Amino acid sequence: MNCCLNLLDLENNKNIITTQNKTHQKIVIFQRIKAKKLSIMQTTKQNSTIASAVVGVPTNDISTFYKNLHSKFNQTRQRTLSLCQDLQPEDFVVQPMADVSPTKWHLAHTTWFFETFLLVPYLKNYKVFQEEYNYLFNSYYETVGKRVLRTDRGNLTRPTTEEIYEYRKYVDNSLSLFFEELIKNNEKNNFDSETEAEIKKRLFIGLNHEEQHQELLVTDIKYVLGNNPLFPAVKMPIEDFTIFKSKKEVENIEDKKEDFIKIKEGIYQIGFQSEDKEEFYFDNEKGVHRIFVEEFEISKNLVTNREYLEFIEAGGYQNFNFWLAEGWDFVNKNKLKAPLYWFEANENWFYYDFNQKENGLQKLDLDAPLCHVSFYEAEAYSQFRNMRLPTEHEWEIANEFFEWGKRWEWTRSAYQPYPNFEKDEGALGEYNGKFMINQLVLRGSSEATAPNHSRYSYRNFFHADKRWQYTGIRLVK
Repeated sequence: MNCCLNLLDLENNKNIITTQNKTHQKIVIFQRIKAKKLSIMQTTKQNSTIASAVVGVPTNDISTFYKNLHSKFNQTRQRTLSLCQDLQPEDFVVQPMADVSPTKWHLAHTTWFFETFLLVPYLKNYKVFQEEYNYLFNSYYETVGKRVLRTDRGNLTRPTTEEIYEYRKYVDNSLSLFFEELIKNNEKNNFDSETEAEIKKRLFIGLNHEEQHQELLVTDIKYVLGNNPLFPAVKMPIEDFTIFKSKKEVENIEDKKEDFIKIKEGIYQIGFQSEDKEEFYFDNEKGVHRIFVEEFEISKNLVTNREYLEFIEAGGYQNFNFWLAEGWDFVNKNKLKAPLYWFEANENWFYYDFNQKENGLQKLDLDAPLCHVSFYEAEAYSQFRNMRLPTEHEWEIANEFFEWGKRWEWTRSAYQPYPNFEKDEGALGEYNGKFMINQLVLRGSSEATAPNHSRYSYRNFFHADKRWQYTGIRLVK
């Protein structure tokens, strides 16, 4: 069987792009984005419908399956652009710390991912947009080749942002042709079943990978602007995030207003489980296994700003008794006195955030869930309250009894492989497994998470000192 597809005059399409009159080529791309704002936002709101439609389509209806997947692809790519709609040209290149990648780099890297793992191996006669992009926009895939150091991404003033948008358009057009051929595959029989299964897998990974970078775009843009002394007000269309409501009531709770949920001791199953064979999950969620847990009580609610402020006012950042040794060193080295984006002025606390009318700074909402704290701070706060953080297993067992989805929630669990975990072969095997060292698991999702990207079994992970993600605290006693 031929495992590749014919490319329909794609090189001519690229030539048209690259040989346009330079005067017309300099049309400010940021104005074009804003002009498309309405259509982008309209398709973004439909994302949840398409996502569920893709999952629910029987694989024997291949034509409908790929048409829906193509729609999902287009809307996912458009949503990424919508997150950048209110930025200025200078905002796209800044890298204020190593963890934060420039906006332009995210736009290029997610495009490189589709080009490298789908178009290059499966689209016959496909010509990459620029050979050097493989070096510039590879993130950490050793299998694929050498790359720019993460700390140097902010040095990439070239290629220009406009050229990156052209790159996205070129690859998106190529993927559209690829989807057309996949829809026709039943008639032409271009792929054997094993190859087509691999293509489906890579398409789903690519879409979920882009959604992960949408969240990173939000957090990285916030860090760039939140550290700008002007605290610019920027619109960020992230109101479409998914909230998971409580599905069950715990039988042994007499008072339904009780703030903590008691979970009985016992043996529970952990890991991704679904009757839908088409539902997506990452490899680090695989390996369903049993675990015994002692009885515990977990809070129904996330810690609020008001509650955390009590910790600050009680001298929490100055009292070593609450801190792990490594955390105490971290606090003192960085002279921390509050969560990220908190600013004290005239005996009032302010917080930097998106979607403000005049200035990004706003008076701290005391009843909002706490955000942007490190594991060290979460652990210290739990000690202050004479409680602890949940393990990731406890969180997964109890998740149906409380609302979640506003903050990634720190757990006390190290990021480790589940029993019988196996990495995929090739470059995609580098996606998760090689990072299972010196990191903590976070569960749930956040306001910055793409809609329908969350699952009860999703295992996010970061180092203990990271604060720029939308992280919060849920306590256990």
